[in-house]
Amino acid sequence: MTSPVPLHEHLRRHARATPDRAALHWYGRRFTWAELDAMSDAFAQRLQALGVAKGDPVVLFLNNCPQYLVAHYGIQKIGAIVCPSGPLNKAHELGYQVRDLQARVIVAAAELLPIVHEVREDSALEHVFAVHYADWLPEQPALALPAELQAARAAARVQPAGCEDFEAVAGSGARPAPAEIALGDVALMTYTSGTTGLPKGAMLSYANALFKTEVTATSADVTQESVALSVAPLYHIAGMLMGVNVPVYAGAAQVLLFRFDPVAVLQAVAHHRVTHWYSIAPMNVACMQVPEPERFDLTSLVRNPVTSFGIVFTEPLAQKWQAFTRGPCISHEAAYGLSETHTMDTGMPHDAIRWGTQGKPMPGVAIRIIDPATGAELPAGAMGEITVKSPGNFLGYWNKPEATAATLKNGWVHTGDMGKVDADGYLTFSGRFKEMIKVSGYSVFPEEVESILITHPAVAQAAVVAAPDADKGEVVKAFIVKKPGAELDADALMAWAREHMAPYKAPRHVRFIDRLPVTGAGKVLRRLLKD
Repeated sequence: MTSPVPLHEHLRRHARATPDRAALHWYGRRFTWAELDAMSDAFAQRLQALGVAKGDPVVLFLNNCPQYLVAHYGIQKIGAIVCPSGPLNKAHELGYQVRDLQARVIVAAAELLPIVHEVREDSALEHVFAVHYADWLPEQPALALPAELQAARAAARVQPAGCEDFEAVAGSGARPAPAEIALGDVALMTYTSGTTGLPKGAMLSYANALFKTEVTATSADVTQESVALSVAPLYHIAGMLMGVNVPVYAGAAQVLLFRFDPVAVLQAVAHHRVTHWYSIAPMNVACMQVPEPERFDLTSLVRNPVTSFGIVFTEPLAQKWQAFTRGPCISHEAAYGLSETHTMDTGMPHDAIRWGTQGKPMPGVAIRIIDPATGAELPAGAMGEITVKSPGNFLGYWNKPEATAATLKNGWVHTGDMGKVDADGYLTFSGRFKEMIKVSGYSVFPEEVESILITHPAVAQAAVVAAPDADKGEVVKAFIVKKPGAELDADALMAWAREHMAPYKAPRHVRFIDRLPVTGAGKVLRRLLKD
């Protein structure tokens, strides 16, 4: 293409050029580019018939499923705004987002409709599309179905009153009227996780998405011949970039899973000869614990960028993973990024991996480390606030001009994250300013303490927060998930910690829990531990 176009035009491009080529595999059901294009066209036309216009928000309240991609691109084909809401959200969380957007239309999974109905009366919602997860499953699945999809298949298909059937709409064959869309228009509203205060809707344009998709696909060598495995939640910015955007831009086939399951992942790689997979570190560990892994031929896997949530992805773990896959798979820390920049601000050079860092700025991305008090740029190696400038930077927060002005300054996103850039340009992310723990005046970064704690042989996962202390102001409190069958008590772990880190960083309180609270994308919710 001679000029940049929105991602949905790339979908149309593949539908014209290779209509019968596989675009998506869903537990053995194959969807072609022509099918995805036609179904998203039909949904786009139905939205237009309902009066949805350019710039109107449409909420998606779904887990991973083919319907998600159809809805996403159908919304954007008419210039409306995709507004994902995590399917783990409860009524007060969904309600806040729907009311903040003044949204009139929502696409929701049938299983989540009770939450939608709780919200509906006290909102502007007028139209609900119901998605049935079982609709597009094959009769004989090629991969292990998760319990949720097994239950959906077994349940009677009931079309709820007051809702429109998404499947019927997608199969109508209708075509939308052409819409005038500029690359600078808002295409996506992704709500931040709300580390402090209420979540904010980050407005991202078609140009933002196109820029980050292009540099990500290029750096990862994703082409039309690639096969991508998508497990990360599509509603999360990283899962969206890797699952909704990159395959459609590159024309690569995609294998989509409803959620992570280690056996299904191994089956998918072997069955579909997957070449690319974006994962979270605990996923790799879980896959390596599957019995009799030699059943699965994993040698097709060549690229596996990994995000360290809960477990730090280290060089020894990467070596273990490569040996496990028995092939050429290169794995490393994936990236640094955030919703406000359409993520992927850095990427790890696969031929120059530097462990302990998040890689180097992507082409077209500038990163500066500044003194948060003065705004002055700091030299290489100095710790400060990470600021980012690129064509991926968001347009601002929905209806929050003060928050926008505090974050977006002279074209730079002030992230509120602490980090440093070394002399070779590699970024090391150290943590959130607001999550930093002050012990007798010393700064303690939770991520650093957690990365040390999980090296203890009995510790599977760790998260630390600040606990008030009369003498020191704050001290470190650790929440620990033990490895199965491991014996460990709090005193022993605290004594071990004092030997392995500076005394002020060592936890003064330890609590053992069964699991850490995490987002659907696997990010630890430290604020819930504080509560």
